[in-house]
Amino acid sequence: MGRYHYVFPKWSNLLLPGALLFGATFPLYAVFVVAFGFSPKTTDVGYMPEQPIPYSHALHAGELGIDCRYCHNTVEDAAHAAIPPTQTCMNCHAHIKKDSPLLEPLRQSWESGEPVRWVRVHDLPDYSYFNHAAHVNRGVSCVSCHGRVDLMEEVWQEEKLSMGWCLECHRNPEPHLRDPALVTNLAWKFDGEAEAEADYHERIRDQFAVNPSQDCSTCHR
Repeated sequence: MGRYHYVFPKWSNLLLPGALLFGATFPLYAVFVVAFGFSPKTTDVGYMPEQPIPYSHALHAGELGIDCRYCHNTVEDAAHAAIPPTQTCMNCHAHIKKDSPLLEPLRQSWESGEPVRWVRVHDLPDYSYFNHAAHVNRGVSCVSCHGRVDLMEEVWQEEKLSMGWCLECHRNPEPHLRDPALVTNLAWKFDGEAEAEADYHERIRDQFAVNPSQDCSTCHR
């Protein structure tokens, strides 16, 4: 009997089933990555999820003039802007519109102790670090990142929140700076000539020693 000489090693027999498995699973993986990576939750300006309670920022922050920090009471002291607990809402709604059917989820939360399942609108990836306190205490207004929420019936994502977008501000922060006492005055605009406005922003930068880092480790820790 003659001897057989193999052109390829025996382990190469595994290539065919491996290729078939790859061919069967990769399209599903690609569809998932594209669907997630390009979904409004990830990238889209204008993302506006439906909330469990139809809370109007235009009414509360705009018409009624409630300061952002009343509900998001950690922005000056912590990295994260706290989502208000049910107690904060009930400070008013235990007496105001307390029987409204729209507030039924709030009353259920109050009775059960379970938090309202608010849907986060501005949700940075876990690999990105952002500190609210570091920004608002140096004069970066809520408006710079969140837009005029005091005019929004339902809050949407106003800006891209991309790395390039953040770096644009870190490289040229002056246009976004104001007296920290004005950061929650969303309608504030400098009243004066362009040259005077430029001087104002420059003074704020010098006064609060604003020197944003562009090092990768600043946001990716």
